[in-house]
Amino acid sequence: MTITAAMVKELRDSTGAGMMDAKKALTETNGDMEAAVDWLRTKGLAKAAKKADRVAAEGLVGVAVSGGKGVAVEVNSETDFVGKNADFQALVRGITTAALGVSDIDALKTAALNGKSVEASLTDAIVTIGENMTLRRMAAVEGDSVAAYVHTAAADGLGRIGVLVALKGADSGIGKQIAMHIAATSPVSLSEADMDPEVVARELAVQTAKALEENAASAKPKPEAVIQNNIIPGRMKKFFEESTLLNQKFVINPDVTVAQAAKEAGVEVVAFVRMAVGEGIEKEKEDFAAEVAKALQG
Repeated sequence: MTITAAMVKELRDSTGAGMMDAKKALTETNGDMEAAVDWLRTKGLAKAAKKADRVAAEGLVGVAVSGGKGVAVEVNSETDFVGKNADFQALVRGITTAALGVSDIDALKTAALNGKSVEASLTDAIVTIGENMTLRRMAAVEGDSVAAYVHTAAADGLGRIGVLVALKGADSGIGKQIAMHIAATSPVSLSEADMDPEVVARELAVQTAKALEENAASAKPKPEAVIQNNIIPGRMKKFFEESTLLNQKFVINPDVTVAQAAKEAGVEVVAFVRMAVGEGIEKEKEDFAAEVAKALQG
């Protein structure tokens, strides 16, 4: 029997399965729609796909270091309870280890894990554990040495916040201290030169408007030249001091900056990653009345 595009679309719409999976199911069942649905369910593909529209904003961040390379990986789940699941933790740890051998998220999805691809292993876990899960992102740093730190750890190398710090020079222990600092302060960038120009422009616009508004409302307004040449640059300097890692006051010793503390330890910070579970994901929120109404509607 000829498998048409319309048949594939119908099966995809009813099960949420991927296009190639839907086509294969129809081919295997000679175009029998009900049998194709059962085929997908048997393979666990329909169940996994049906969960794909749920927001997965919990989960774990995994970190791993090997030699001069460190990687951080975020795998999301629907509930924080899954983060305590031993099978899920083993999955995230395995994916993180696999990330040491690849350069980006696409390569990671096809990397080998327990005899399958990472993507296939994740699909199996969705079926087994019963929640939607997504391999959201990975990041890597390289240096002469790399330090890692996990905040609110669920297990070794796994937690809600993962930090990596790449150093030029031999790490004598300062790396982990700086990683802990990063977890606490969440710097925007390594230095002013590394900051996104759009972020800088947005902050400059905010500080300019704020300074001009405050000056206009002042009983003794300052000359515009003072605003433009002194006040606004001063506020931007403070912004960079608070937002860039190297210029931040070191939390362990606020008398020095992070850059100074690293220099005193004989190293230089060349890169960092701070990855927190669910950051940037908008979770659907419902008030209690809406939740009850939704339940009553079935």
